[in-house]
Amino acid sequence: MRAAGSGRRRPARERLLEAAARRFYADGVAATGIDTITAEAGVAKMSLYNNFSSKADLVRAYLDARHEEWLGLYRARLAHADGPREGVLAVFDAYADHAAFAYENGFRGCGLLNAAAELPAGDEGRAVVRAHKEEVERLVAEHLEQLLPGRPDEARATAEHLSFLLEGAMARAGLEGDGERVQHARSMATALLDRV
Repeated sequence: MRAAGSGRRRPARERLLEAAARRFYADGVAATGIDTITAEAGVAKMSLYNNFSSKADLVRAYLDARHEEWLGLYRARLAHADGPREGVLAVFDAYADHAAFAYENGFRGCGLLNAAAELPAGDEGRAVVRAHKEEVERLVAEHLEQLLPGRPDEARATAEHLSFLLEGAMARAGLEGDGERVQHARSMATALLDRV
């Protein structure tokens, strides 16, 4: 006899999001059709439209899921951080963790930025990506405000500097297909933090 719940298929929405995440990251948003996603998820096309109003809705759900996935990596790193300096580095480590995932066609950089590059100006998905990047910079700024009490302008400027460093490293890492640039950026961030 099977244990309760064993052998049950996961909900269609979950399978669709996982399939979309694999295909959007590996092949791009525009190049990935609904038929490809439903076939990989093992669901009927109607299941997609029962869970998402459109492909654009699925793309937004994918972007939200990528954001939550990154936050989970960051929180796991932050749980082991000792103080605000290590909190800043936890942001870099979360990006490095993301780069280390076993992607089907290798690491291609930030999945959020890759998707945003394909979306037209004004698309809601671009707003999701922008909010993610702003939150990353805000998290860095919060740690720096603790590290630099009474120096809010310096904390904000340093947070912007570090977020640019991180984004540039992710872009290069994506082009080169590995996370080495992110590790290098972390070393540069460490040196900068040692000077503040």
